[in-house]
Amino acid sequence: MYSIEFHEDVEKDFKELGHRTTALVFKKLTQLSRNPLLGLDLGNKANLELAGLKKVYVDNKRVRIVFKIIEDKIEIFVIAAGRRDDMDVYKKAAKRL
Repeated sequence: MYSIEFHEDVEKDFKELGHRTTALVFKKLTQLSRNPLLGLDLGNKANLELAGLKKVYVDNKRVRIVFKIIEDKIEIFVIAAGRRDDMDVYKKAAKRL
């Protein structure tokens, strides 16, 4: 089972999402910890270089979790969580790299 670690700014993302959606995010993270290959590979999105990162959908594809699998630590590092509106979640992830 993979451990879950968070970028220091992900807590702000959770506050923006609200309690119900954040609960759904944590449920999905629990699933990811058991099977990190559930995520889809990211590449170049809107001229943001996100190669090596993955995304997974939550709340009927309204919310995305952007993360990186760190195999040598058996860890999933969550970089951003949020809505796709105006590519916001991907912009946050690119800034946090």
